[in-house]
Amino acid sequence: MIETGFGIILRTRPLTDTSLIVNWLTAEHGRLSTVAKGARRGKSSFQGKLDLFFEGELSFQRSSRSELHALREVMIHETHSQLRTDLAGLNQAAYGVAFLEQMTEVQTPIPELFELVIGYIRHLASQSVRPRNVFAFELKFLVTLGLEPDWKGQGTSLEMQGLAEALIRAPWTELTELQPNGRAVRELQSFLHGFILQHCGKIPRGRAEALGTG
Repeated sequence: MIETGFGIILRTRPLTDTSLIVNWLTAEHGRLSTVAKGARRGKSSFQGKLDLFFEGELSFQRSSRSELHALREVMIHETHSQLRTDLAGLNQAAYGVAFLEQMTEVQTPIPELFELVIGYIRHLASQSVRPRNVFAFELKFLVTLGLEPDWKGQGTSLEMQGLAEALIRAPWTELTELQPNGRAVRELQSFLHGFILQHCGKIPRGRAEALGTG
């Protein structure tokens, strides 16, 4: 049975000399792993369509024996090419993927998280890279999963609480309008590190690089 969906490519890696494993986040199926047979051949129909953070439509043949499905067709809508020339943006995007992978199960669709990740990647591809991007992603993600911190019971400053609440509420398009002071940013960075460690077991890889402190 052929299934379809709309997704964004999270990772690719070689499977054989001619084939790729392509990991997607899709609206309909959640995180999904596919095999693109022959994708590494020069004349493949997948040529130029499978790279990090490409988004578009896909069809695949679901496997009955494993979680690795056969990719059939891809129609790319957006490549986010800006990220390929911006190491800081790429680091923030990669951290978002690591956070997603740590916090979700495969093949478990959560539409709100799909929209969050797509919005985050599109924002990184079109706006300047700032630590607030990462903080906004972490906070919005935690709230979506029902893990919003109890700010009043955490002993945090009112400035930091105001910054956190603004990052949660603000659409990506308005994020650049926020002008937080350095003290609130540093406090929020430290608070979120501890909160994620406490509630998620470990810090997803790449956070320091995403924040420019690695």
